Amino acid sequence: MKNLTKGKMWCYAIGQLGWSIISGLIGSWLVYFYQPNQEAINEGMISLIPQGRVVLGILTLIGLVTALGRVFDAVTDPLVGNWSDNCKHKLGRRIPFMRWAAIPLGLVFILVFCAPIHGVSSINTVWLFVTVLAYYFLITCYCTPYTSLLAELPHNQDEKLKLSMCISLTFIVGTCIGYTAPMIWGALIGGGMERIPAMRITFAILSIIATIFMLVPAFGINEKDYCEATPSNSNMMSSLAKTFKNKDFRIFVGQDIIYFFGLAMFQTGLPFFVTSLLQLPESMTTIMFGGLTLLSLAYYPFVTKMAAKWGKKKLLIAAFIGFVLTFGFTALSGEKLGFIPVAAQAVIIVVLGSFPQAIFGIIPQTIVADIALEDEVVTGESRSGMFYAARTFAMKLGQSLAMLMFTSLATIGISESEFIKAASEAKETAAGSPLGYRIVALVASVCCIIGGLIMAFFNEKKVMETIAKVENGVE
Repeated sequence: MKNLTKGKMWCYAIGQLGWSIISGLIGSWLVYFYQPNQEAINEGMISLIPQGRVVLGILTLIGLVTALGRVFDAVTDPLVGNWSDNCKHKLGRRIPFMRWAAIPLGLVFILVFCAPIHGVSSINTVWLFVTVLAYYFLITCYCTPYTSLLAELPHNQDEKLKLSMCISLTFIVGTCIGYTAPMIWGALIGGGMERIPAMRITFAILSIIATIFMLVPAFGINEKDYCEATPSNSNMMSSLAKTFKNKDFRIFVGQDIIYFFGLAMFQTGLPFFVTSLLQLPESMTTIMFGGLTLLSLAYYPFVTKMAAKWGKKKLLIAAFIGFVLTFGFTALSGEKLGFIPVAAQAVIIVVLGSFPQAIFGIIPQTIVADIALEDEVVTGESRSGMFYAARTFAMKLGQSLAMLMFTSLATIGISESEFIKAASEAKETAAGSPLGYRIVALVASVCCIIGGLIMAFFNEKKVMETIAKVENGVE
């Protein structure tokens, strides 16, 4: 087997740059597009689906659609993971899926934002539901095999950490590119284009770029030069059961669900925090995320060194504490902290969030790779695809709950009578309130407290001792 060179590491990482652009756009702008706040309405946004808590009086349509999409996505993760683990294609177990999924994923992503009726319509709701399901299935078909390679391409802990750092970097950059969207559509609007067409063209441009990036590792890496794993013969349910039989993996997944629930709440809410709480321009979202990216990148070399010295578990718990402070401060931002200028508040949020973001960008995926390798040593069966699929299942479960809760919590402070009155008068009304957005940030902070407590039970020592025996040639 060949050693993993820096060139191949970056070739692999570019794929994450691609899908993170698309994922970042969905996470940041889907709710914003279909459930606009008052500031967006003032800038020319219109409602395309019914607004307010119209499902059983407690759920919003956009929340229900996105949550069901995430649940569907989560359910298909083990299925795709098992398909990939069992794949006997001449190109390997992972690359064929990545080649097949990349272009359809880019096309379907564009369609998500192209609801056919210009105004509130049930047809738009059906369109959104179908395209969101297709989007989540296709991103699973690319990402589950892609992330499985993280456990298979590197041959030691040093390569694993370096590769993880590379994909973390491209993930952050990709997500940051997603936050440049307002600058692009702002330029188009400045040229005379209406807001919604400008946003759709922006999403199409970024999707084409993302698709090209996703194809780079699919055609630039010969999987069999680095991996000699034998395809698994387990069916999906058997493989999934074996995966969750691993106690340390169950603990890791538990904190992951809680973490991604809180993170998705915060990420989805960031454009609203900026415009509604801080009362800053929409474009400030890009600046803040850019600041988070640059500062977190400065921490990357320290994160890898600290992981080697203190262990990954301690770093992850420290990151949870950092996010508790970040999200908690955001919940009070704006007029509640009126003695601090809003620009300074934005800087504080960026500074507080940068270090934990660097840790979570590198450490979790290496922990999954460690657990998968330890399990392979103990059981003699290579099921890294299912480990990453099961982890992604848990991650998306947390995200789906977050999308469901965010869109409902954000409406706290707005009465149903306001939505009804606006609908009867054919007027637009905001689908969220400052109080609702503060509650969202507070819930995200509490989630990180719980996630840190769960992570404290992870037995990192046992996992690493098993791996060390193999790497040192000890039976």
